[in-house]
Amino acid sequence: MIPCYIWRGICCADLGGRLPEGAVPVNTPFDPLVLLVHRDPLHSRGIYAVTTPAEVMEPEGPGLLLPPPTGCLDPDLDPVILAHGATVLNTSFDRCFDLLEQFLYPKTTGLRLTVAGLGDVGGTVLTGLTLLGDCIEEIGVFDFYEPLIHRYCLELNQVLSTHDGRKMPRIVARSADDLFDCDVFLFTASKAVPPVGSDVKDVRMVQYGANRDLLRNYARQARETEFCGFFCQISDPVDHLARSVFLNSNRNSDGVLDFRGLLPEQIQGYGLGVMEARAKFYARKRGLDEDRVAVFGPHGQSLIVANDAGDGYDHDLSCALTKDTVTANLAVRDLGFKPYIAPGLSSAAISILRTVTGQWHPGALPLDGAYLGCYSRLTRKGPQLLRRPLHPTLYGRIEAVHRELREFDYDG
Repeated sequence: MIPCYIWRGICCADLGGRLPEGAVPVNTPFDPLVLLVHRDPLHSRGIYAVTTPAEVMEPEGPGLLLPPPTGCLDPDLDPVILAHGATVLNTSFDRCFDLLEQFLYPKTTGLRLTVAGLGDVGGTVLTGLTLLGDCIEEIGVFDFYEPLIHRYCLELNQVLSTHDGRKMPRIVARSADDLFDCDVFLFTASKAVPPVGSDVKDVRMVQYGANRDLLRNYARQARETEFCGFFCQISDPVDHLARSVFLNSNRNSDGVLDFRGLLPEQIQGYGLGVMEARAKFYARKRGLDEDRVAVFGPHGQSLIVANDAGDGYDHDLSCALTKDTVTANLAVRDLGFKPYIAPGLSSAAISILRTVTGQWHPGALPLDGAYLGCYSRLTRKGPQLLRRPLHPTLYGRIEAVHRELREFDYDG
């Protein structure tokens, strides 16, 4: 039988992980149940929810998007998992127990956010959060151009509530030193954005090097402050930069990976929301059922759009929808404008609010050494991936894109 312990009112089952200090043996497992494992932190998740015993030892990879497997783990633990679900915690991460309570007992009201970068995207995200964020108490704003900070503090504090009795979020200035004095940190700054009229086709990937260097200091600051909140990576290319944030936050001053920084699940890339919105827009134009549309993979040229994720999947139609969706930003650029309104609202403001309120949403999540665009939600057991039957051709496309992301040179 697997030994169990109680720690701060939580039942911890030892599956080869590190026990927290002060854990006391117990005879019977109970809910909440946390299963402690020790796995390669470079390629494994840090904390996640399971609903079946077989999921606990399931290999990492795109297979986690398919229906969960059946099987047994332990005669004492299995009934608890099947009745209540459980949390898997990877104790290879140094701060795993500091973060455990943050995930099991998440803050869902009175949230304090920081938005770093008040350009076109940042300003749109900030406006959307102010208008829609009923769960938000305060939004701190930061930009290296100080007049922008003062402008948004003045203007957005002068916006009326959308309904009687609702208090609008306070908009306050943040300094460079207190950026992570919050529950949710949003990085919206960007460099090397191709100007309107340029002949660059993949405007997202061309930004990687400059934005990676820009993000490096923020990732290290999150590590140094032992940040326990969520790091929302919004700048392009979203999926690649989310992985870069994870790697940089877990390196010491000598550049060596020690995994004492952010857990993988603290970081999420927000770019897939606008892709879903665009795919639904083009599905409507084609007379298709937009509610069956699904998006996967990177927010960029390797995006996958499916007209239907299951048996109704049509490969040719899905490829056409993918092309429509990937090039939608270029259509706005052809009109002479930067396409930041829909991304700022759909990918960031709305998707982040769906995240913190525990709703299903699209985003880039850690999956076997890469951040892959898929659907997930936060639960009281930890992050949970949306698992469902996927058409074999669609699943093959997802596997291929995941390989690309894993093989990408994040330090190059």
